[in-house]
Amino acid sequence: MPDSTTTRMPKSLIWILVLVSAHALGTFFGGWAIIDENRSKLDHGQDPLMPMALAWLLALFCCGLAALQVTCVVLARGRRSWVRVALIVCLSIAALGMVFAALGSLTAGAPSLPAFLFAFADLAALWTVCGETGRRYFSVRAEVRIS
Repeated sequence: MPDSTTTRMPKSLIWILVLVSAHALGTFFGGWAIIDENRSKLDHGQDPLMPMALAWLLALFCCGLAALQVTCVVLARGRRSWVRVALIVCLSIAALGMVFAALGSLTAGAPSLPAFLFAFADLAALWTVCGETGRRYFSVRAEVRIS
C-alpha cells in the first residue's frame, strides 16, 4: 500500500487551487478598491459609495477572506480536513458573488463573459471539492507505523 503522504494531488484540485489563488488576489484588491473609491469620492465632494466605517469593515472582511484563501492554497498539500471545509466556504462565497455579478451584468444590458466563466468555474470547483474527489483527497491520513 503506498504511503498516503506521497499520493499525488488530482489535477482538478490543482486547477481549483489556482482558481482560489486568483480569487484571493481579486478579493484583496477589491477590498482596497472600495476604500480607494470612497476616498476619491470624498476628496471630490461627492457622496461616498457607503459610510467609511462600513467600507473599512468590508475591506477588512475582504482581506481576511483573501488570507484564508491563501492559507488554504498553501496548506492543501497537508491534506487537513479543515482545509476542505474552508475551501467549500471560500468557493461558496466566490461562486455566489460571481453569479450575482453575472446576473447584474445581464440586467444592466452588458453581459460580462468573464463573470459568467468565473461563475461556472466556481460552481464546478465547488462541486468537485464537495464531491468524491475532494472528500477522497482531504480525508486520507498518513499510516501509523509501529516499529
